[in-house]
Amino acid sequence: MNNIEVKIEFQDQTMIAYLSGEIDHHTAAEIRSAIDTRIEGAHPSLLILDFANISFMDSSGIGLVMGRYKLMKEIGGQILVTNPSFHIKRVMILAGLDRLAVIDNKKQPQRSDYVGKK
Repeated sequence: MNNIEVKIEFQDQTMIAYLSGEIDHHTAAEIRSAIDTRIEGAHPSLLILDFANISFMDSSGIGLVMGRYKLMKEIGGQILVTNPSFHIKRVMILAGLDRLAVIDNKKQPQRSDYVGKK
């Protein structure tokens, strides 16, 4: 069983989910649950998924991002994926996630850099 950790912080209307570990079909449901519960309670205008500490991701990670994109769109918000490894970013782009969300490697994203871009 793979371990996954989700740490969530809020800065104004921005929710930042710091993910660490491996994202696969075993861990994706746990991540979804942790993030969705907080989105539904807080209704942030921007969700940042920080992939800096993700060591592995299969197609479940693509589904994870797509689902959070749809949820954020339903509440009028946006999504940003930040700090993916080169390999994970490449997989995301090949899957077309860059058409749904900004994918960036800035260590300290600024809200104003992303709001209104997608």
